Amino acid sequence: MFDALKRLRRQRVLRKSALPDALWSDACRALPFLASYTPDELARLRDICVLFLDAKGIIGAQGHAVTPLQRTIIAIQACVLVLNLDLDLYEGFENIVVYPDEFIPDWEWEDEAGVVHRNDAPLAGEAMPRGPVVLSWRDIEASADWDRAQMNLVIHEFAHKIDMQDGDANGCPPLPGDMSGDAWRATMRGAYADFCKRVARGERTAIDPYAAESPGEFFAVLSEVFFAEPLLLRCSYPEVYREFARFYRQDPASRAAPSPAR
Repeated sequence: MFDALKRLRRQRVLRKSALPDALWSDACRALPFLASYTPDELARLRDICVLFLDAKGIIGAQGHAVTPLQRTIIAIQACVLVLNLDLDLYEGFENIVVYPDEFIPDWEWEDEAGVVHRNDAPLAGEAMPRGPVVLSWRDIEASADWDRAQMNLVIHEFAHKIDMQDGDANGCPPLPGDMSGDAWRATMRGAYADFCKRVARGERTAIDPYAAESPGEFFAVLSEVFFAEPLLLRCSYPEVYREFARFYRQDPASRAAPSPAR
């Protein structure tokens, strides 16, 4: 009964809140990695974006005015992760807050020794447990073109949100019943240990060294690579690629043309 009501509600939202063709086309053109998506995938992505935008508020901070194009660009990148999953993975928060540039979170935490710390370093993005996703528009705009930026801020922060659905951002998101948690954890632990050793040796890695910060950051950075440069992930860590393909229910490497040699 509940599933039927949810389907009816989603159908009603799709009828009432369609994205205009020109707006959708402009947003897709701003994201070059979408060029390899099939027309069917793009049509389904468009519907998911409509549902996402109906459920989430995207609001500006520090005087930043979020335009319809900006909202759509953010929604597309958030929704590519759940293209073949359930939008319910983004339950538990209501808003995406967009700053014009990097922001200082100014939050405090207490360590095990009782010492209170304050985070006053500027950030480009932050995903808060049971709270909003906070993003810098300047960094969203810069990272929309993966070939130039080698990062994707929105995918990164929304991968954290998925990871947080069953607790902390620890690199193990809520897995479906047909996936082995033991296999996932063993694969990710082995790849993370290897990557950390490479970074510690000072090796120049094609994958952002920030992935060595923690298992949660490893998952988020590799999610960026999985969607935006999948052949790199499949070549670097094929077992991780296979686990991601099972989890996200997508095989982006199968539709990606080989990148020119660097």
